[in-house]
Amino acid sequence: MIEDILARVEKGELTAAEAKEQLASYEDLGFVKIDHHRRQRQGVPEIIFGEGKTAEQISAIIRSLKQRGHEVLATRISREKADLILAEVPDLAYNETARTLSFVAKKPAEAGYIAIVCAGTSDLPVAEEAAVTAETLGVPVRRFYDVGVAGLHRLLDHIDEIRRADVSVCVAGMEGALPSVLGGLVENPIIAVPTSIGYGANFNGLSALLSMLNSCASGVSVVNIDNGFGAAYNAVLIHRLAHKGDAQ
Repeated sequence: MIEDILARVEKGELTAAEAKEQLASYEDLGFVKIDHHRRQRQGVPEIIFGEGKTAEQISAIIRSLKQRGHEVLATRISREKADLILAEVPDLAYNETARTLSFVAKKPAEAGYIAIVCAGTSDLPVAEEAAVTAETLGVPVRRFYDVGVAGLHRLLDHIDEIRRADVSVCVAGMEGALPSVLGGLVENPIIAVPTSIGYGANFNGLSALLSMLNSCASGVSVVNIDNGFGAAYNAVLIHRLAHKGDAQ
C-alpha cells in the first residue's frame, strides 16, 4: 500500500497532503477514530456495529471507508435508520432480514465456499447476517435454510453439498441440536451460532448456547448468542487459509 501511494505521488496523481492523509493510521472524526490500517493488519477493514450510533454517524463512517477504497459492512441497522443512511449514501445494499448495509469493493473469491446452515425460518436474521458478512468480505456462500432436526431428512438432502464447503456456519435456536448432528456428518470445521429464538426455557438463547458448548461432536466451535457476524468472520479466515496458495 505504501509503495502504491508513493508511486501515485511520483506520477502526480496525489499531492503530498493527500498522500499523508492516506498514510495516516486512523482518521479522527471527533466521535470516532476510524482504523484505516485494520485491513493491512488483519485483512478485513473496520466493521460498523450500528446499534447505539446515529444515522449521521454511520453515514460519516461509511463515506470515510469508501473514500479509502474499503468494502463496507454495517450490522444491526434498522429499516428506519437504513432509509436515512441510504439518502446520504445511496450505493449501499440493505438486507432487511440481516439488518445490514453493505458495499462490496473487491472481486469475490473464485474457489471454495462457506455453507450457511440454518435450523428454522425464525433463525434467518442471524443466518443472513452471517451470509452477508461473508459475501461482503469476498467469500461465496451457499445457503441451506430450514433444515433443523425436527425434519432431519431436509438436512440429509443437502449433505453432499455441505460436505464440499470449506467451513460451515450452523445457526440454531430452541435446544440448539443442529450443530451436533451436523458435526457427526461432515469433516469441515463447524462454527455454531446459538440464537435467542425459543420458548421460555430457552432463556433467550442460553440453553442453545450451553447445548452447543457441550456438543459431543468434534470440530464444533461456538460463538456468542445471535452473533452471525462473528461466526462468518471466523469462517472467512478459515476459507482464506484453505485457499492461501490459490493465486500463486
